[in-house]
Amino acid sequence: MPQNKAWHYLDKKKFPLWWKLSFKIAGFAVAISTKFFLEWVNKVTVYNREALHKAVANRDKNTGLITLANHYSCLDEPLLWGVLQLKYLIHPERIRWSLGSHDVCFTNYWHALFFSLGKTIPVVRGNGVYQKSMDFVISKLNNGNWVHLFPEGKVNLEKERLRLKWGIGRLISESSVTPIVLPIYHIGMDSILPNKTPYIPQIRKKVTYLVGSPMDFTSDIKTLSDLKKSPKEKRKYITDKIQEEFFKLRLQAEELHEKAAS
Repeated sequence: MPQNKAWHYLDKKKFPLWWKLSFKIAGFAVAISTKFFLEWVNKVTVYNREALHKAVANRDKNTGLITLANHYSCLDEPLLWGVLQLKYLIHPERIRWSLGSHDVCFTNYWHALFFSLGKTIPVVRGNGVYQKSMDFVISKLNNGNWVHLFPEGKVNLEKERLRLKWGIGRLISESSVTPIVLPIYHIGMDSILPNKTPYIPQIRKKVTYLVGSPMDFTSDIKTLSDLKKSPKEKRKYITDKIQEEFFKLRLQAEELHEKAAS
């Protein structure tokens, strides 16, 4: 597809008034919707919520944030952020940037406009770690922004232990200031929106939401650089380390979810 359909990002100073207004309206509407579906008509139990709030609101302004989560439902994004306080959600400039598949979210002008207003960045599956979207994400992290990733690379319908994509390793190793990495694992989101027709959102479902511990790769990157490791070796090392923590978090989340159900 033509790049001009997928990319609606301009220098913020050049944004027209209609864009700024639409951006705020869309952000507010999504914020209320996420609260409604995740916390008001369904039951979510959040563990270590304060770590998420701290990472979002209290990190150094020059330090970027990468949150990453498993992807079990098409509504994971944006429902995941319904656990945040409204004071964060109603200010779209504070909320995350996210990656979205260009052949799903950016198939025509209006889809592209909608997802762009939701701070979604088009990524082309199969184009590797050096595509335009990844360069864009690094620029956002270098400005201290928050970026969310689904490192499995797709909606994991079978809930397999998928190999995480190496792109996350590039984002961390090539940022000018090493970003904070915060893993999240959730169970039950696919009960709110089942992955089968007629795709009708459900109510009174239970979700377990586990926020992990922040990961800091500053010393790892320095050691890898001192050892003169290649960019590929750095990406693999970082991704492998995150994957190990990610799978540990999965076991904890599944245990917590089972206990809540029993």
